Amino acid sequence: MHAVILAGGRGTRLLPFTASFPKPLVPLGHTPVIEVLIKSLLRQGICDVTLTLGHLAELVQAYFHHRQQLLTRLNLNYVIEAEPTGTAGSLALVEGLDDTFLVMNGDLLTDLDFLSLVRFHKKNGAVLTIATQRRKVKVDLGVLEFDGAARITKYIEKPELSYDVSMGVYVYEPSVLDYIVAGEYLDFPDLVLRLLADRQHVCAYPTDCLWLDIGRPDDYARAQQLIEEHKERFELGVQPDSTV
Repeated sequence: MHAVILAGGRGTRLLPFTASFPKPLVPLGHTPVIEVLIKSLLRQGICDVTLTLGHLAELVQAYFHHRQQLLTRLNLNYVIEAEPTGTAGSLALVEGLDDTFLVMNGDLLTDLDFLSLVRFHKKNGAVLTIATQRRKVKVDLGVLEFDGAARITKYIEKPELSYDVSMGVYVYEPSVLDYIVAGEYLDFPDLVLRLLADRQHVCAYPTDCLWLDIGRPDDYARAQQLIEEHKERFELGVQPDSTV
């Protein structure tokens, strides 16, 4: 199983932490977020990993150059983009994606069972599967509905809405790469729309696992709290069944 970790963004939402520091190396506890994610893959028997890099790529490479003990367990490769090509476009640069493979954002904290995700994907015969979670959004205002004559028809005070959101973890079949043109900028949502327009089978994998997208400073503070509360999940967790 090959895993591609998208780690080339500038991390602008996480400023000032990323002003002169690549986002993948932002620490959770004493360990960079990218290493926490890689260790989660290793515990599940996934050791063939490619990092797609861009902003301050040389610092990420230098970090892993000094993690020789980790590299004895890991087949780590890099793809370095001269210019950003998007969260899907960068896959056109990755070699060897000729079987089912994982893709994930490099700024996640999760204990997702990746192998269960892959089994679900294969069982459902999908070309692409997106790991999802339910999130609630509270609107701290009164929401009005009215008709064409401006007559109020409904008043909802501070409603709470529920959405199924992408976790930034995906399973691909190699056939999806046919929808990605080398050198073209393409973000993941646009790739999904291309697949749906072509009536391809795209699945959602609902899960209630621990998950946090480390996008903003308040997310980062929450991630620090979670890593402290759940150390056993990220260092001493039970290795899932490796049969896919």
